[in-house]
Amino acid sequence: MSKARKLVLPLLAVVGLLLIVAYLAGLFSERLAPGLNAPRAVPTGDQVPVRAVTRTRIEAVPAGVQAKQASVISSRLLATIEAVHVRAGDTVRTGQLLVELDQRDLKSRLAQSEEQVRAAQARLQQARASRERIEGLYQRKLVAQADLDRARAEFNSLTAELASARQRVKEAQAALSYTRIESPIDGRVVDRLAEPGDTASPGQALLSIYNPGTLRIEARVREERALALEPQQTLRVSVPSLQISLNATLEELVPSADPGSRSFLVKARIDQDERLLPGLYAELEVPAGEETLLLIPQERVAQVGQLNLVWVSTPAGPERRFVRLGGEVDGQWIVVSGLQAGEALLPVMPSG
Repeated sequence: MSKARKLVLPLLAVVGLLLIVAYLAGLFSERLAPGLNAPRAVPTGDQVPVRAVTRTRIEAVPAGVQAKQASVISSRLLATIEAVHVRAGDTVRTGQLLVELDQRDLKSRLAQSEEQVRAAQARLQQARASRERIEGLYQRKLVAQADLDRARAEFNSLTAELASARQRVKEAQAALSYTRIESPIDGRVVDRLAEPGDTASPGQALLSIYNPGTLRIEARVREERALALEPQQTLRVSVPSLQISLNATLEELVPSADPGSRSFLVKARIDQDERLLPGLYAELEVPAGEETLLLIPQERVAQVGQLNLVWVSTPAGPERRFVRLGGEVDGQWIVVSGLQAGEALLPVMPSG
């Protein structure tokens, strides 16, 4: 009895397994006859051709905003700085007092020069009177020719000495004027490089100023593109940090290439804009020949996840095709790949 039970249990397990396999294979379900669903009707009208458009290709060249009129204010004297009247960001006018230097030594030198002038004038007056007296005596034959020559020489020497003293006064006055440093241009202070109490040396930079009305674009353009540019040509410039775009007029093309980068320095004039500052990064759009673009209407493109899908009219019927798109031009997509010029696009069809 135990042996029969041992044989029946494995057989039942095998039969159960076979039944499960048959069920999964669909032996116990109703079978459908093979066939295809009727194709969905697709509209073939309202076709739009893929247009090919030729336009000028643009190459964006890194550039910078620079001031054509800029000035570094420095001292012509060795003197102590007494006052600095402006700070970075201040607006200044031509002739406005910017920096004052210590005047005491120069005022003393000017006073000494003026005293020397007065002393020379007194001696010259005495020499003039002496010369006139000797000339009278000489006419009456009372003095020798040598006496007359000596009087005239003394007068001429003192005349030259007076002229020299007067020149020293002018020199002292000019040196004294250098203690008041004024702005040479209308502009804006970029940086303040010295403070009261510092010692200013000849040539030492004290302030940096630029004229906001003379800002321009400077860029290094490779020789192939630079040599094709023309004077007064209008180019487009974008400033990414300010998110603005403006026109620039080609003002100067430096007639010497950089041997390292094989590029020319291009300078373009731009309109004044209060938002622009020297040193800002910009991009100069330089013409780089022509290119052909394929354009399609945006409403003829369907998005499926990250993919772009269009329906193309072909002799065999509507064809669904995936395309790769570029940028946008006048409300139409630029086709990078997937279509050819002249092909006809159908309206976007619903999925299903």
